[in-house]
Amino acid sequence: MRLALAHQATGGRAVVINADSAQVYADLGVLSARPTAQDMHGIEHRLFGIRDGAEACSAADWAAAARSEIALAHETGRLPILVGGTGLYIRTLIDGIAPIPAIDPAVREIVRALPRDEARAALEREDPVAAARLAPADTARTARALEVVRSTGRTLAAWQSERSGGIGDAVALHPIILLPPRPSLNVRCDARFAAMIERGAVEEVSTLLARGLDPALPVMRAIGVREIAAWLAGETSRDVAIAAGQLATRQYAKRQYTWLRHQPPETWPRIDPESCDPMVNFALLLRN
Repeated sequence: MRLALAHQATGGRAVVINADSAQVYADLGVLSARPTAQDMHGIEHRLFGIRDGAEACSAADWAAAARSEIALAHETGRLPILVGGTGLYIRTLIDGIAPIPAIDPAVREIVRALPRDEARAALEREDPVAAARLAPADTARTARALEVVRSTGRTLAAWQSERSGGIGDAVALHPIILLPPRPSLNVRCDARFAAMIERGAVEEVSTLLARGLDPALPVMRAIGVREIAAWLAGETSRDVAIAAGQLATRQYAKRQYTWLRHQPPETWPRIDPESCDPMVNFALLLRN
């Protein structure tokens, strides 16, 4: 918002575009910390709460919508500002997506049912390049790489070499990566989840559970849903649910932090928002 407001103060117009996979879903207003009307300060926001939780939003789905919003912003003389920490979304938008065919459901079922050690051993045999890249504990990506090679006959790396649809070469990018000190980030994560409980997260999860959605859907796997659901089912206490949600939030923030430190290009500036004047940085960004 500071960037949008700084741009507006110079006489420009801006639109904030969501790049967070949880904030896409209408069902997760509280648990995703979706901005309120007050938070928006009159700046137009797009791609927030646009998808019903019953329908998964893939990275390709989001990237297509983001491309349209960015094009519209340019056509109408507005500065598109993408915000959010979902690395896969950003990479898909900038670099494009591999044209991987739909995975055979039977293959997916078999792969997802494999014990972790068996899945890892299978990947080492069938796609050693992916196995060398992925940590043994990364069960989700291990399963993805294994199901791709078994369903298509080609490795994930082979498909990814054919990426298309990215806009990285067609637009001017001015990225900023915010990396606050980890101790203060952890404190904020804990406070954030506790505040969500007070602001309606329990009621939000109760409403979501009443829909009887597939537990495998992204909306059902969002941080806080499982923890609060256990509390509502009488399987745990309020305090334990909050502690579990806070832990899950910190763990996710740690993964995001690691990704943002190492995966984006080294030329993308990484700043500590607590030790600098963000408004100065944002103003410089607008001029560059």
